[in-house]
Amino acid sequence: MANRREFFKSFTKPLVKNQEEEILLVRPPYGKDESLFQNKCPTCESKDCVTSCDEKIIFISEDGTPTLNFKQNGCTFCDECAKACKEGVLSLENIETSEKLNAMFRISIEGCVAHHGVICHSCKEPCIDDAILFNGMFNPVIDEDRCTGCGFCISRCPTQAIDYRVLKIKENIE
Repeated sequence: MANRREFFKSFTKPLVKNQEEEILLVRPPYGKDESLFQNKCPTCESKDCVTSCDEKIIFISEDGTPTLNFKQNGCTFCDECAKACKEGVLSLENIETSEKLNAMFRISIEGCVAHHGVICHSCKEPCIDDAILFNGMFNPVIDEDRCTGCGFCISRCPTQAIDYRVLKIKENIE
C-alpha cells in the first residue's frame, strides 16, 4: 500500500525547472509591437494596465514592462488593460492581433497524471476554447489552432504539468 501512495504522491510534486532558464515574458493582449513595450512601458509611471486587470495576472517585470503570470488565473481578454493604457502600447485597435497571447502551451507527458492512467480533466474544465483534447479518458493534448494562450489551464493543473514557450510579437515596421 505504501508503494502505491508514494506513486501517487510523486504526481503532486512540481516539475523541476532549470534555475538558469531566463524568465519568460508573456505580454498582455492588444500589444502589436515588442519595441513599444521596451521603449514606452519602462517610463510609464501609472502602470494602469496592472490595476485594471480583474484577474490580477499582469505584473511589471524587472525591465519595467508588463508581463502575465498564470499561477493563479488566466486572461479573459476583457479589454480593460488596453482601455487603461495611456501610452498606446496596448490598444483596442490591435484587436485582430490579440486573439491569442504570445505563448504556446504544452502538456508534459511525464508530469501529467492523465498520461499515466489517472482520470483527470482539471486542465480541460476551464478551457473555454475547447483547445484541450483527450484521446479517450486519457492522453490530453493542446490543439494549437484553438488555444488562445489564456493560461487558465496552468493554474488548474494539480501537478504543474503544463508549461509554455514565448512566441515573438511581430515587430511593427513602418
